[in-house]
Amino acid sequence: MEFLKAITLGAILSATVGLLIGSQGTSAGPLAIHLVSIADAQIYWSWPVFLSGSGLAWGLMLLQR
Repeated sequence: MEFLKAITLGAILSATVGLLIGSQGTSAGPLAIHLVSIADAQIYWSWPVFLSGSGLAWGLMLLQR
């Protein structure tokens, strides 16, 4: 259950960081922010931020158990 919560928090973090940095027109180097088209919507997304944010949130939730 903690893993699903961590994925949600990682997605929120990635979308927020992607929106803030990607809308400025930069890829932010190692963050690798890129524009993703989903149906008719376009969002900025970063897989490295998603994976590291999910891992960090998961670790914190496991420590709180």
